[in-house]
Amino acid sequence: MLQLDKDATRDALDWPPLIEALRTMFRDGCEMPVRHHHDFEVPGEADGTLLLMPAWVPGRYLGVKLATVVPGNGGRDLPAVMASYCLSDARTGQMLALVDGGELTARRTAAASALAADYLAREDARHLVIVGTGRLSANLAAAHAAVRPLSRISVWGRDAEKAKVAAAEIAETLGIYCVAAPDLEAAVREADIVSAATLSETPLIHGDWLPEGCHVDLVGAFKPSMRESDDAAVSRARVFVDTRAGAMKEGGDIVQALMSGALRESDIQADLFDLCRNTAPGRQSASEVTLFKSVGAALEDLAGAILAYETASAKNAAEVKPVMPVM
Repeated sequence: MLQLDKDATRDALDWPPLIEALRTMFRDGCEMPVRHHHDFEVPGEADGTLLLMPAWVPGRYLGVKLATVVPGNGGRDLPAVMASYCLSDARTGQMLALVDGGELTARRTAAASALAADYLAREDARHLVIVGTGRLSANLAAAHAAVRPLSRISVWGRDAEKAKVAAAEIAETLGIYCVAAPDLEAAVREADIVSAATLSETPLIHGDWLPEGCHVDLVGAFKPSMRESDDAAVSRARVFVDTRAGAMKEGGDIVQALMSGALRESDIQADLFDLCRNTAPGRQSASEVTLFKSVGAALEDLAGAILAYETASAKNAAEVKPVMPVM
């Protein structure tokens, strides 16, 4: 059985092949039961969340992710999301790999946003604004840079020092001009893409800030009580989601807009299944505002885990050199 730690998982999941693996999985589909979602008490702070996410391709691969989301981990300098992924042979049940779930989650989440942006962001999008300074910020920057010609990245966070650190890391890693944004409104008003990955309970991105042609990518706010955009942003945009069932049940930006009347179910233009199967159009004009809400789906984890396993297996096989017989 392969065991892929954080570094090995990252090395096996380059952005272009990961984005294409997700595109293929959304196009071809798999078996994906509704994920288990349980809150658990953390004394003295906000509740944590336990997620169990199974999925399988009949006759090929079967996997399940065990994940926890603990908002209080930010104060402990720990990732909010911790996870492990078990990948098995769907014919025999034999376990094939144990994959670092935190790295898998971060990369597949960012890759899903980039996949959506490939259909929804303007082809000439160059300025990305990232809202949030957690683990996903650098991943979102790299993933979006894989599908659009970014030349400028701005990072905003409630903690200005963390925003500076995140911006410096992104600039060094990607070689793209990146700075901390002291004023979120000013940054959004100049953005081509706005990508938010926070655990905010109140809207951060306002509809009257959004310039023409902007694409809004909402990755955080995975509970109905959370929200990163206001009603004006949702009602102004053409709205897309990763999966209809997940977004309408769990994504606060969608759930709350449906409850307020700012959004109707019929206003949701398409999900990633529709976009990847070319059964619904993505962006239709350079001036329209598009909004994508992601809550995550088990098929994304499965696609990433399969790619990591097959890539690492091929690499290991290539590194095994035949032993020459002694003459």
